Amino acid sequence: MAGRLGIDFGTSNTVLALCDEGRREGIPVHVPDFGHPYESAGERISVVPSLIHYTQDGRRWIGEQVRQQDLSSSERTFSLIKRYVANRSPVNRRIDGRQISHFEAGRDFLSAVLLFAAEELQLRDEEVALTVPVEAFEHYIDWLTGVAEAAGFPRFRLIDEPAAAALGYGTHIQPGNIYLIFDFGGGTLDVAVALIEDEQRLESGRRCRILGKAGKELGGSSLDAWLMQEVLRQNDRHDSDDEVRRVSAELLGGCRMAKERLSFDERAEVKVAIPGTGTTLSAEFTRSQFDDLLDQHGTFSQIDQTIRRALNAARDRGYGEEHIRSVLMVGGSSMIPSVQKTVQRIFGKDKVRMERPLDAVARGAAAFVAGIDFYDHIQHDYAIRWLNPQKGDYDYHVLVKRGTLYPTQEPLARMTVKATHPGQTELGIAIFEMSQQLERGNGESMELVFDPSGAARIVKVTPAEQDRRSCFWVNEPSPTFLQANPPAQQGEARFAVEFGIDAHKRLLITARDLRTGEVTLRNSPVVKLT
Repeated sequence: MAGRLGIDFGTSNTVLALCDEGRREGIPVHVPDFGHPYESAGERISVVPSLIHYTQDGRRWIGEQVRQQDLSSSERTFSLIKRYVANRSPVNRRIDGRQISHFEAGRDFLSAVLLFAAEELQLRDEEVALTVPVEAFEHYIDWLTGVAEAAGFPRFRLIDEPAAAALGYGTHIQPGNIYLIFDFGGGTLDVAVALIEDEQRLESGRRCRILGKAGKELGGSSLDAWLMQEVLRQNDRHDSDDEVRRVSAELLGGCRMAKERLSFDERAEVKVAIPGTGTTLSAEFTRSQFDDLLDQHGTFSQIDQTIRRALNAARDRGYGEEHIRSVLMVGGSSMIPSVQKTVQRIFGKDKVRMERPLDAVARGAAAFVAGIDFYDHIQHDYAIRWLNPQKGDYDYHVLVKRGTLYPTQEPLARMTVKATHPGQTELGIAIFEMSQQLERGNGESMELVFDPSGAARIVKVTPAEQDRRSCFWVNEPSPTFLQANPPAQQGEARFAVEFGIDAHKRLLITARDLRTGEVTLRNSPVVKLT
């Protein structure tokens, strides 16, 4: 059953799809050991919970194995891995005498899924497609790349989750039309406006070009945390209470199940016993009460704002809301009825499609690696850091603006590089990736975290931490790449440099030594852009 595999590694669930030779779309893969079946659009798909548990005897349980053995709330179980990795969380857990980070747990989880798929599907040298969030930083892409290589998959491709979703709804899209992808998953809300190119048909299939994107740190795990806070409020308890801490992960799991039930039932109950005390934390929610809770936290207004930002970005390219043919709903949180109604109020009921909320991204990834192509643009601003003597602090000068199409034909920017001390032989440029579309609001925001014991709690994310997450030094390991021979003098304008982007989204640099006239670098890749 060899073919091209697409993997959607999600905050809550991971989904696999395969595109066999001769097919034009991905087909969901059943993962009997790790996943549980789910009905979607009349098809039975397999969803793998993004969980990994480390046993005392050295084994690892993956996905549904963790839930079947009631280990989701164990301090040895890692969940919400994708969010921790994306945020470069320093949190570790001490298990059996060693510290395990979410980066390691995520590597172990994805490696197990990849290796299982390779054996089960008889994959040999076929390429694999891995999906990345619309706002993914370079460090996340580097981590994902490292996982694939370490698992023995040297041939792989990456694709934006919104673009994969557009391809995953391939049976419903038509060339020349504009589509909005509404991806509301476990960790983030991502909205993208995509154009299916119609000026030419290639053997590799249709081309999907992203016109506008916007993201929000809002997902199913946020909703779970709000439900947990409400349960604690109704029981006059706090997440810092010792008794609550012992059952916090179990309580959070109960809130997650209640949230999922409320997408289909009018009522759901959360009930968790505190061992050794004879007391129970319990609460009942109607769908109306759940909707009120979402409203209190501004969910529906945030959905509207994120959609508007994506639409505005597309409008800057000449495409308005009236051009959108259909809205494609993906992600588990998009199954919430009030969320669907919010989107339907904006675009009209007839435009909103909800057939593939769980597997569209994986399907599209499989189709992409099998040959279905798309155009894209650079998602983030990329800037150089320089010391402003008037301020006595660093400032940033943008080299690449988000929305830039690639590959570029003309230089994006030109600049000179000066030496900072006498006899300098190595000069460089500090290049930073700046996130500007992922809004976090003003002041402090709240985030669900797990402490080293596995207890769940709500903490504040300070403005300083928000800034750290929104600005990433992409070439920190190798900031100096210009060699001055003979050595430069202090203050000497030594190199003239030009920047461009190639077809692989790599920032290129051409450098000329102003003293010798020699071109020392010509279209040399410096960093990978997203």
